Amino acid sequence: MAKIQFSRGVDETVVPDVKLTRSRSGDQGTATFTFTNPKAFSEDSTEEITGMYMIDEEGEIVTREVKGKFVNGKPEIVEALHLMKSVEEWDRFMRFMNRYAEENGLGLSKS
Repeated sequence: MAKIQFSRGVDETVVPDVKLTRSRSGDQGTATFTFTNPKAFSEDSTEEITGMYMIDEEGEIVTREVKGKFVNGKPEIVEALHLMKSVEEWDRFMRFMNRYAEENGLGLSKS
């Protein structure tokens, strides 16, 4: 049970593109999520985006760094940034992503 929500209680069904970077020392990292035409922007969605909530059996990881991008005046992309400032935060995030990837058929490719 790994899921992402932009409003509490409303699961996002669009699977994002996720880019990870990590410092050379390994003690800091960044995850950038890009959702194209997410459910949060659908016409029948009445919920306000309050952050990005990554929820699994261990609990919840929250980021408030969420931006909407508009194309021709219409909302099209949600971009969320999650910063990890310790090895423990990185490890916790990776456990969540492994569960999320397994449930949504994501793979890892190194650049």
